[in-house]
Amino acid sequence: MKVLKSLKSAKIRDKDCKIVKRRGRVFVINKKNPRLKAKQA
Repeated sequence: MKVLKSLKSAKIRDKDCKIVKRRGRVFVINKKNPRLKAKQA
């Protein structure tokens, strides 16, 4: 999982990427390709 300053570029890597907010952090998740996970601290 990558830790990124801005998740805008991470979201457009794949059309299945979704942005979710959990426990005050922002995550990019992708069910079809889990390698594209990212989080913003």
